[in-house]
Amino acid sequence: MKEDSSTICWNNIGEEWAKFSENNDYRNYFIMPYTINLIGDIGNKKILDLGCGEGEYSRKLARKGADVTGIDCSYKLIEIAKTKSKEENLNINYLVRNSCNLENIKDNAYDIVLSSMMLMDCEDLKETVSEIYRILKPKGRLFASILHPCFSGQAAGWNKDDCGNQFFKITDYFNPKIYKAKINNEFSSSAVFRHRTLEDYFKIFLKHKFILVDYNEPVPDKKQTEISYRIARLAQIPLFLFMEWAK
Repeated sequence: MKEDSSTICWNNIGEEWAKFSENNDYRNYFIMPYTINLIGDIGNKKILDLGCGEGEYSRKLARKGADVTGIDCSYKLIEIAKTKSKEENLNINYLVRNSCNLENIKDNAYDIVLSSMMLMDCEDLKETVSEIYRILKPKGRLFASILHPCFSGQAAGWNKDDCGNQFFKITDYFNPKIYKAKINNEFSSSAVFRHRTLEDYFKIFLKHKFILVDYNEPVPDKKQTEISYRIARLAQIPLFLFMEWAK
């Protein structure tokens, strides 16, 4: 596998991420259910879960009848994914690959590529998008979610003014492009964050001849806002962006 700063990062924190994601409110109660609903009917379809991590999406899709391949750059996360799938007797093919070089995967192989909260992490986005286009069947779909570029820079975040009123602060939409920070204090080392603008994403997809099918900045429903204060805040600021692209 081709190594770069992102693959090194996720191999360093893979086991910690797997533990962290088990109780992550954003992923488990907002991002994941929304994503599964967007994809819709998947029976007998070939799906590539790109950036599969510990394999939770892959397992959900396999339970629904899809023929699933899970790919991640982290050896540790793939091992965890294999173990969890084996426990459920799910037939999922897992591979360790860098998203910018999906070697030994045939052209026009998949009906759907799922990339949940991964594209902002990959070092070479241009080649990653090129590889996704290559392996999708004609009229195949990419379902991608990312941190919303407008609200996810290094200095962006919730703050309080002198009167104690909360507000969301954004200081520089364009910089820095790359920075390191811990996902939270429980992590032993930092993750690599890559901040790209909406223009960066759209120009790369359009250059590779993708067609935009859908674009969503979802708002949590009332039941979801009661799960945690973090999800409740998503009714004010859309921290996550969902896109559907067609080949």
